[in-house]
Amino acid sequence: MTTALITGASSGLGAEFARQLAAQGHDLVLVARGQDRLDALAKELGGRHGVATEVLAADLTDPVDLGTVTTRLADPSRPVGILVNNAGLGLLHDFHHTPAEEEVHHLRLHVEAALRTTRAVLPGMLARGEGRIVNVASVAAFLPRGTYSAAKAWLLAFSRWANVHYRRSGVLVTALCPGLVRTEFHARMGMETRWIPGWAWLRAERVVRDGLRDNLAGRSVSVPSMRYKAVRAAAAVLPDRVLGGPARRPER
Repeated sequence: MTTALITGASSGLGAEFARQLAAQGHDLVLVARGQDRLDALAKELGGRHGVATEVLAADLTDPVDLGTVTTRLADPSRPVGILVNNAGLGLLHDFHHTPAEEEVHHLRLHVEAALRTTRAVLPGMLARGEGRIVNVASVAAFLPRGTYSAAKAWLLAFSRWANVHYRRSGVLVTALCPGLVRTEFHARMGMETRWIPGWAWLRAERVVRDGLRDNLAGRSVSVPSMRYKAVRAAAAVLPDRVLGGPARRPER
Protein backbone atom coordinates (compact mmCIF):
# COMPACT_ATOMS: atom_id res chain seq x y z
CA MET A 1 0.00 0.00 0.00
CA THR A 2 0.98 3.63 -0.37
CA THR A 3 0.53 6.92 1.48
CA ALA A 4 -2.56 9.06 0.86
CA LEU A 5 -2.70 12.78 1.63
CA ILE A 6 -6.20 14.17 2.12
CA THR A 7 -7.08 17.85 2.47
CA GLY A 8 -10.15 18.89 4.41
CA ALA A 9 -9.77 15.62 6.30
CA SER A 10 -11.24 16.60 9.66
CA SER A 11 -14.89 16.01 8.73
CA GLY A 12 -17.37 15.14 5.98
CA LEU A 13 -16.08 13.65 2.76
CA GLY A 14 -12.46 14.18 3.78
CA ALA A 15 -12.84 12.11 6.94
CA GLU A 16 -14.68 9.44 4.95
CA PHE A 17 -11.87 9.31 2.39
CA ALA A 18 -9.48 8.79 5.30
CA ARG A 19 -11.59 5.97 6.73
CA GLN A 20 -11.95 4.10 3.45
CA LEU A 21 -8.32 4.49 2.42
CA ALA A 22 -7.13 3.41 5.86
CA ALA A 23 -9.39 0.36 5.64
CA GLN A 24 -7.61 -0.49 2.37
CA GLY A 25 -4.27 -0.34 4.21
CA HIS A 26 -2.97 3.03 3.05
CA ASP A 27 -0.95 5.22 5.42
CA LEU A 28 -2.41 8.69 5.86
CA VAL A 29 -1.39 12.33 5.91
CA LEU A 30 -4.39 14.27 7.21
CA VAL A 31 -4.63 17.98 6.40
CA ALA A 32 -7.15 20.50 7.75
CA ARG A 33 -7.27 23.56 9.96
CA GLY A 34 -8.51 21.83 13.12
CA GLN A 35 -5.67 20.16 15.00
CA ASP A 36 -7.83 18.45 17.64
CA ARG A 37 -10.18 16.78 15.18
CA LEU A 38 -7.28 15.65 13.01
CA ASP A 39 -5.50 14.17 16.01
CA ALA A 40 -8.62 12.28 17.06
CA LEU A 41 -9.16 10.88 13.57
CA ALA A 42 -5.51 9.90 13.21
CA LYS A 43 -5.62 8.06 16.53
CA GLU A 44 -8.86 6.31 15.61
CA LEU A 45 -7.74 5.09 12.19
CA GLY A 46 -4.21 4.23 13.23
CA GLY A 47 -5.52 2.10 16.06
CA ARG A 48 -8.28 0.44 14.04
CA HIS A 49 -6.35 -0.37 10.87
CA GLY A 50 -2.72 -0.35 11.94
CA VAL A 51 -1.71 2.29 9.41
CA ALA A 52 0.76 5.11 9.97
CA THR A 53 -0.88 8.50 10.37
CA GLU A 54 0.53 12.00 10.12
CA VAL A 55 -1.28 15.26 10.88
CA LEU A 56 -0.68 18.63 9.22
CA ALA A 57 -2.83 21.41 10.64
CA ALA A 58 -2.90 23.95 7.81
CA ASP A 59 -5.03 26.67 6.27
CA LEU A 60 -4.60 26.12 2.54
CA THR A 61 -5.38 29.76 1.78
CA ASP A 62 -2.35 30.81 3.82
CA PRO A 63 0.82 30.80 1.64
CA VAL A 64 3.05 29.53 4.47
CA ASP A 65 0.69 26.70 5.44
CA LEU A 66 0.14 25.76 1.82
CA GLY A 67 3.89 25.70 1.34
CA THR A 68 4.22 23.25 4.23
CA VAL A 69 1.74 20.91 2.56
CA THR A 70 3.32 21.16 -0.90
CA THR A 71 6.76 20.53 0.59
CA ARG A 72 5.43 17.36 2.21
CA LEU A 73 3.89 16.26 -1.09
CA ALA A 74 7.14 16.79 -2.98
CA ASP A 75 9.36 14.98 -0.43
CA PRO A 76 10.99 12.09 -2.34
CA SER A 77 11.94 10.31 0.87
CA ARG A 78 8.27 10.01 1.90
CA PRO A 79 6.35 9.57 -1.36
CA VAL A 80 2.63 10.26 -1.54
CA GLY A 81 0.86 7.90 -3.94
CA ILE A 82 -2.70 9.19 -3.53
CA LEU A 83 -3.76 12.84 -3.30
CA VAL A 84 -7.32 13.80 -2.43
CA ASN A 85 -8.04 17.52 -2.91
CA ASN A 86 -11.17 17.77 -0.81
CA ALA A 87 -10.88 21.03 1.16
CA GLY A 88 -13.65 23.45 0.27
CA LEU A 89 -16.24 25.92 1.46
CA GLY A 90 -19.43 27.54 0.23
CA LEU A 91 -20.53 31.14 -0.02
CA LEU A 92 -24.06 31.85 1.12
CA HIS A 93 -24.87 35.15 -0.57
CA ASP A 94 -25.03 36.34 -4.17
CA PHE A 95 -21.83 37.56 -5.80
CA HIS A 96 -22.75 41.25 -5.56
CA HIS A 97 -23.41 40.90 -1.81
CA THR A 98 -20.20 38.99 -1.00
CA PRO A 99 -17.03 40.97 -0.18
CA ALA A 100 -14.35 40.59 -2.82
CA GLU A 101 -11.92 39.31 -0.17
CA GLU A 102 -14.23 36.39 0.62
CA GLU A 103 -14.54 35.56 -3.07
CA VAL A 104 -10.75 35.56 -3.48
CA HIS A 105 -10.37 33.35 -0.37
CA HIS A 106 -12.94 30.96 -1.85
CA LEU A 107 -11.09 30.89 -5.19
CA ARG A 108 -7.72 30.25 -3.54
CA LEU A 109 -9.03 27.28 -1.62
CA HIS A 110 -10.84 25.60 -4.51
CA VAL A 111 -8.48 26.43 -7.36
CA GLU A 112 -5.03 27.63 -6.28
CA ALA A 113 -4.63 25.10 -3.47
CA ALA A 114 -5.62 22.20 -5.72
CA LEU A 115 -3.33 23.44 -8.48
CA ARG A 116 -0.34 23.78 -6.15
CA THR A 117 -0.82 20.45 -4.39
CA THR A 118 -1.20 18.65 -7.71
CA ARG A 119 1.87 20.38 -9.12
CA ALA A 120 3.87 19.38 -6.04
CA VAL A 121 2.95 15.69 -6.03
CA LEU A 122 2.96 15.05 -9.78
CA PRO A 123 6.72 14.89 -10.52
CA GLY A 124 7.22 12.12 -7.96
CA MET A 125 4.25 10.17 -9.28
CA LEU A 126 5.54 10.45 -12.84
CA ALA A 127 9.02 9.34 -11.78
CA ARG A 128 7.54 6.25 -10.09
CA GLY A 129 5.18 5.57 -12.99
CA GLU A 130 2.05 5.50 -10.82
CA GLY A 131 -0.19 7.75 -8.78
CA ARG A 132 -3.79 8.66 -8.10
CA ILE A 133 -5.42 12.08 -7.68
CA VAL A 134 -9.04 12.75 -6.76
CA ASN A 135 -10.24 16.34 -7.01
CA VAL A 136 -13.54 16.78 -5.18
CA ALA A 137 -15.60 19.00 -7.46
CA SER A 138 -19.41 19.01 -7.54
CA VAL A 139 -22.34 18.43 -9.84
CA ALA A 140 -22.53 22.24 -9.63
CA ALA A 141 -19.59 22.23 -12.05
CA PHE A 142 -22.10 21.46 -14.81
CA LEU A 143 -24.49 24.24 -13.72
CA PRO A 144 -24.46 28.06 -13.90
CA ARG A 145 -24.67 28.72 -10.15
CA GLY A 146 -22.29 31.45 -9.09
CA THR A 147 -18.61 31.40 -8.29
CA TYR A 148 -18.87 28.05 -6.50
CA SER A 149 -19.94 26.45 -9.78
CA ALA A 150 -17.20 28.37 -11.59
CA ALA A 151 -14.50 27.13 -9.21
CA LYS A 152 -15.73 23.54 -9.42
CA ALA A 153 -15.91 23.83 -13.22
CA TRP A 154 -12.20 24.69 -13.18
CA LEU A 155 -11.48 21.55 -11.14
CA LEU A 156 -13.58 19.50 -13.54
CA ALA A 157 -11.84 20.79 -16.67
CA PHE A 158 -8.40 20.52 -15.07
CA SER A 159 -9.02 16.92 -13.99
CA ARG A 160 -10.34 15.84 -17.38
CA TRP A 161 -7.28 17.25 -19.12
CA ALA A 162 -4.82 15.89 -16.54
CA ASN A 163 -6.26 12.39 -16.72
CA VAL A 164 -5.95 12.29 -20.50
CA HIS A 165 -2.46 13.78 -20.40
CA TYR A 166 -0.92 11.76 -17.56
CA ARG A 167 -2.84 8.47 -17.60
CA ARG A 168 -0.41 7.06 -20.16
CA SER A 169 2.34 7.69 -17.58
CA GLY A 170 0.47 5.83 -14.84
CA VAL A 171 -1.16 8.78 -13.04
CA LEU A 172 -4.95 8.65 -12.78
CA VAL A 173 -6.85 11.91 -12.16
CA THR A 174 -10.58 12.07 -11.41
CA ALA A 175 -13.01 14.90 -10.72
CA LEU A 176 -15.54 13.63 -8.19
CA CYS A 177 -18.82 15.48 -8.77
CA PRO A 178 -21.43 14.64 -6.13
CA GLY A 179 -24.67 16.41 -5.53
CA LEU A 180 -25.96 17.17 -2.05
CA VAL A 181 -24.16 15.13 0.61
CA ARG A 182 -25.08 14.83 4.28
CA THR A 183 -22.06 16.49 5.89
CA GLU A 184 -21.39 19.67 7.87
CA PHE A 185 -20.80 21.66 4.68
CA HIS A 186 -24.16 23.44 4.40
CA ALA A 187 -24.48 24.14 8.13
CA ARG A 188 -21.04 25.75 8.15
CA MET A 189 -22.03 28.18 5.43
CA GLY A 190 -25.31 28.97 7.20
CA MET A 191 -27.60 27.56 4.51
CA GLU A 192 -31.13 26.47 5.32
CA THR A 193 -31.64 22.87 4.11
CA ARG A 194 -34.99 21.83 5.60
CA TRP A 195 -36.76 22.62 2.34
CA ILE A 196 -34.57 20.17 0.37
CA PRO A 197 -36.31 16.77 -0.12
CA GLY A 198 -34.73 13.69 1.42
CA TRP A 199 -34.22 11.92 -1.91
CA ALA A 200 -31.79 14.64 -3.01
CA TRP A 201 -29.22 13.74 -0.37
CA LEU A 202 -26.36 11.28 -0.78
CA ARG A 203 -24.42 9.49 1.93
CA ALA A 204 -20.72 10.29 2.25
CA GLU A 205 -19.83 6.59 2.28
CA ARG A 206 -21.38 6.04 -1.13
CA VAL A 207 -19.84 9.18 -2.66
CA VAL A 208 -16.32 8.26 -1.55
CA ARG A 209 -16.69 4.62 -2.55
CA ASP A 210 -17.83 5.58 -6.05
CA GLY A 211 -15.11 8.21 -6.39
CA LEU A 212 -12.30 5.84 -5.42
CA ARG A 213 -13.68 3.11 -7.67
CA ASP A 214 -13.96 5.41 -10.69
CA ASN A 215 -10.49 6.83 -10.06
CA LEU A 216 -8.96 3.36 -9.92
CA ALA A 217 -10.78 2.54 -13.17
CA GLY A 218 -9.14 5.56 -14.83
CA ARG A 219 -12.30 7.64 -15.29
CA SER A 220 -11.85 11.40 -15.61
CA VAL A 221 -15.24 12.19 -14.07
CA SER A 222 -17.21 10.45 -11.33
CA VAL A 223 -20.85 11.40 -10.71
CA PRO A 224 -22.31 9.26 -7.91
CA SER A 225 -25.92 8.04 -8.25
CA MET A 226 -28.29 7.93 -11.20
CA ARG A 227 -30.18 11.00 -9.97
CA TYR A 228 -27.12 13.21 -10.36
CA LYS A 229 -26.05 11.54 -13.58
CA ALA A 230 -29.47 12.69 -14.82
CA VAL A 231 -28.69 16.23 -13.63
CA ARG A 232 -25.44 16.14 -15.60
CA ALA A 233 -27.28 14.97 -18.72
CA ALA A 234 -29.98 17.61 -18.31
CA ALA A 235 -27.35 20.32 -17.93
CA ALA A 236 -26.18 19.62 -21.47
CA VAL A 237 -29.57 20.44 -22.99
CA LEU A 238 -31.56 22.70 -20.68
CA PRO A 239 -31.26 26.52 -20.87
CA ASP A 240 -29.24 28.39 -18.26
CA ARG A 241 -32.32 30.17 -16.91
CA VAL A 242 -33.68 26.78 -15.83
CA LEU A 243 -30.39 25.39 -14.52
CA GLY A 244 -29.70 28.42 -12.34
CA GLY A 245 -32.07 27.05 -9.71
CA PRO A 246 -33.67 28.76 -6.69
CA ALA A 247 -31.85 31.29 -4.54
CA ARG A 248 -30.10 29.94 -1.45
CA ARG A 249 -31.96 30.39 1.81
CA PRO A 250 -29.98 31.61 4.83
CA GLU A 251 -30.75 29.99 8.18
CA ARG A 252 -33.26 31.92 10.25
